[in-house]
Amino acid sequence: MIRPRFDIDKLRELAGDKVFARGEAYLRNDQVTVLSVESEAVLAQVAGTEDYRTKLTGRGSRIGGECSCPAFDDWGFCKHMVAAALAVNGLDGGGADGAMARIRAHLKKKGVDGLTEMIIELAERDPALFRKLDLAAAAVDADDETIEARLRKAIDDTTRTRGYVDYRSAPEWAANVDAVLASLADIGSGRLARVALDLAERAIERIEEATEEIDDSDGHCGALLDRAREIHLAAARETKPEPVRLARNLFAREMKEGYGTFSGAAETYEDVLGEEGLAEYRSLAAKAWDELPPRTAGRAAREPNGRYEQLWRILDFFAERDGDLDARIALRAKDLSSPWRYLQLAEFCRAHGQEDLALRRAEEGLWMFEDDRPDERLVFFAADLLAAAGRKSDAEAQLRRAFEKAPSLALYARLRALGGTEAGERAVEFLESRLATEQRTAWYEPADLLIRILADEKKFDAAWAAVRRHGASMGVRETLARASEAGHPAEAVEVYARRVHQLAEQGGNPAYAEAAELVARMAGLRGAAEQAAYVAMLKERFGRKRNFMKLLG
Repeated sequence: MIRPRFDIDKLRELAGDKVFARGEAYLRNDQVTVLSVESEAVLAQVAGTEDYRTKLTGRGSRIGGECSCPAFDDWGFCKHMVAAALAVNGLDGGGADGAMARIRAHLKKKGVDGLTEMIIELAERDPALFRKLDLAAAAVDADDETIEARLRKAIDDTTRTRGYVDYRSAPEWAANVDAVLASLADIGSGRLARVALDLAERAIERIEEATEEIDDSDGHCGALLDRAREIHLAAARETKPEPVRLARNLFAREMKEGYGTFSGAAETYEDVLGEEGLAEYRSLAAKAWDELPPRTAGRAAREPNGRYEQLWRILDFFAERDGDLDARIALRAKDLSSPWRYLQLAEFCRAHGQEDLALRRAEEGLWMFEDDRPDERLVFFAADLLAAAGRKSDAEAQLRRAFEKAPSLALYARLRALGGTEAGERAVEFLESRLATEQRTAWYEPADLLIRILADEKKFDAAWAAVRRHGASMGVRETLARASEAGHPAEAVEVYARRVHQLAEQGGNPAYAEAAELVARMAGLRGAAEQAAYVAMLKERFGRKRNFMKLLG
């Protein structure tokens, strides 16, 4: 085997200078244990705040891998990976295979009795290992009822939360549950497949209940549910349950649960259900679907949404299987309780070659919800189809109506692109008239929007005039100042000075850094004497803020 060697320059590029230096320090402090080395894979343990498992893949300048430390999840290539790579580069010929190879060679020299005693000692200290070995031994020696009882107890014991499992404890909790699922998977074929089928359902129920009492930020429960469902599916394929009964069980679970474990069960279990089971599944879904009233504007709040979603997805599987496009469109048309639902329907129609129907549904959605705030996604969709159909004036009218109801930069951009300069000028005039009558709403701040539009159009004189007439938020003022400082240095300096004062009062190193950057910009917009006087004033005013003073120099 050719031992991999990693390119130092590439390591430094991936990690950055600071992280690379920390990785070097870990190696110098003898905090790296290389566990195994293959031609393009390295496994190591690096001692940090905790012991982290680090894996490197590739060789030379092709470097990948992962680490169990939090920094890898947040930032990617970490100091532990650097340390592991440098450790492998420094291995001599005798250590080229890593600690695992040495351990393996040592264990081969042990007799059966010696190995047995070692494992027993480990199991006495490791509940997860004890449980795994106990279940494995039971699978060989015990009768079916005993095996089932022990596995059931193991499922119940490991999924118990005792009130709450916090973030730090969640990985250990999940590992214990996963060990039991591994034992369950081992009996998923052969004479015990029926036991595995029943207990997989038990495990799914228990994990779903436990999810409510776990800080599952890393998604452990979802992975456990997926594995339990795979065990259930494998056991079902082995035992071939009665199709109608299986269909009823799966349908009830899909409709009941909130974690999606059995979502799409008809498709997932298609080969197990067969035509008889699929027919029953479809019949159950169709009956439940027929009992639901159509959802339209004004009815959304009174009818549950989730059941519609679940049932139309089930029936859509069957309709797609039949190649029945009309049925698939009808399913989506039963819930038109929001502009978003209209958009979903219209997009589906367009995706399947029904352009005219897509446009008709989109226009219908805009009309049904014309008294509400416009949904820009639906407005843009309808405008695009109208323009493509040669109805440019209608497209512009839809955009203009939406803009006048809830102005936005995105709507302005679409209007300007479709209607040209004239449409843009009309939009600006509309905003000016709104400002004149002070018709502000919670949806928008017309002065800010007007100034953003003028700035985007590079009409900087008009934009600063609007600021003087109507005022503007600090964020908009600063954006305008940065865009126009070459032609309007005095206005830019005034804005920057106000922002510097805010940041200095706010405090904190990020605020100080931003303030110092603005001070530096101001130096290029006015004379040296004026700038020096300004900096002196800042030092007098904020002299106690030492970190800010260091940045000012």
